[in-house]
Amino acid sequence: MEEEVLPLLKNAGKEGDGGKEGCFSVHTFYIGANKIVCVKSGVGEIYAAAATQMLLDKYRVDIVINYGVCGSLTDELAVKGLAVVKGVVHYDFDTSALDGCEVGRYLEFPSVVLPTDDGLRKKALSVIPGLKEVICASADKFVADEEIKRRLNETYGAKICEMESAGVLLTCLHAGVPCLILKAVSDGK
Repeated sequence: MEEEVLPLLKNAGKEGDGGKEGCFSVHTFYIGANKIVCVKSGVGEIYAAAATQMLLDKYRVDIVINYGVCGSLTDELAVKGLAVVKGVVHYDFDTSALDGCEVGRYLEFPSVVLPTDDGLRKKALSVIPGLKEVICASADKFVADEEIKRRLNETYGAKICEMESAGVLLTCLHAGVPCLILKAVSDGK
């Protein structure tokens, strides 16, 4: 969303119109010697996966950092709390009727929890004081129902939920590109 992209652009001194790649707004700039390509994907896992694939194909990025807002599933993370995601559960992915696989699990991965890059995550934890390490429940659903929040926490150990991380991370994992996911809590339990 625009509200998620503007703070980064403002801090980088790059406010204003960027370019377009299809339906995506793209801003490129440097922080030190590092070229940054910032894409506003839009809401949801399909837009997020498509934007990530575009970054990989067109810009040949070395790493992907997904950041944005999320909802908290527990009292552990309050509004404005920051989290680094250690793993993502795509909780509405379900092929169980066809293959007997547990809900949320892709057959090519050993667990329902898809892992983010360990090295990037450790670096973020060392740089940002107070960052909480969490599992994120991700799907194309805005979760407001307290029972669903409780179930996601109990079933998967998820502390936050949102709508893009599954698309971003799965795309990165299949491409072999390291991915870091950072989230700020915008709505609490």
